[in-house]
Amino acid sequence: MTMQKTTTSEKVATGAAQSKLILVGEHAVVHGQPAIALPFPLIGAESIVEKSRGQIYLDSSLYSGPMELAPSSLAGIVNTVKHTLKILQIPYRDLLIRIRSSIPPGKGLGSSASVAIAIVKSLFKYKEEKYTKEILLQLANICETYAHGAPSGIDPLTITSDRPIWYQKEKPVDYIDPKGNFHFVIADSGQMADTKTAVDTVKQMLKQAPQKMYKKIERIGDITYQVREALEKSSKQLLGYLLDEAQKELEALGVSDKSLNRLIEIAKSEGALGAKLTGGGNGGCIIALAENEHHSQLLSEKLLQYGAHNVWSYELKG
Repeated sequence: MTMQKTTTSEKVATGAAQSKLILVGEHAVVHGQPAIALPFPLIGAESIVEKSRGQIYLDSSLYSGPMELAPSSLAGIVNTVKHTLKILQIPYRDLLIRIRSSIPPGKGLGSSASVAIAIVKSLFKYKEEKYTKEILLQLANICETYAHGAPSGIDPLTITSDRPIWYQKEKPVDYIDPKGNFHFVIADSGQMADTKTAVDTVKQMLKQAPQKMYKKIERIGDITYQVREALEKSSKQLLGYLLDEAQKELEALGVSDKSLNRLIEIAKSEGALGAKLTGGGNGGCIIALAENEHHSQLLSEKLLQYGAHNVWSYELKG
């Protein structure tokens, strides 16, 4: 049963954040190759902060109660709140933080980063202070470190962007301006993705067969460069082919699974120009490229019919 917390003030501040998709470059990005990520505004997170007497109280679908007693799965969120309060010099008490998110957690869609950014925005608004993008990213990365171990930083960057991002470790972030419109269908396998385990799997394989595996990592990097070109030249057929090629390499790295492969096969059999997993893999979601808006609706219906847990049709506009 959810405990109810009464508030003592009319003062309410809200913050919101969208989610994100990795188009191409998963896993290779950890090893120095580029990745392309898309802001995904169809789903997101919202944080509502109110004054409330007593301990800091969290109210979310995962946990409702005093923040100090929150489960370890929320350690990233708790530490983000603590660091933000310290920066803003807000006393560590007398707050109710409500978190509402339409992003399924553990599906590679940036759930933890989105929630963290929404919370930071709401706390800054509550204190009536302005935040910079740098502060947002810095505080969101605290949460990401708990969620993913050694995060690339790509999630917060994409979530705070309005354009596709070109990301490469230790290099300046670049933005992509697509030409033409691209219709994507994102389908949730219903299986939780375990990014940490998937990243560790790739690391182990690199130790066991470094030459063979680095070739695959480099191939994903080459594909990513070509995907950028396909987006900038509005080449749908080429983009579809490249998504399929990326999926082959991800399967060889051992990060795809039956639930993902099945959805990819369904999308392809229904005429998708290309399809691959998106995010860490081993569960989570796939992304498929449709011919046009009508085709994306048909693809969505078929994927739902054949067991996708959830489906979103997303148009990337040039």
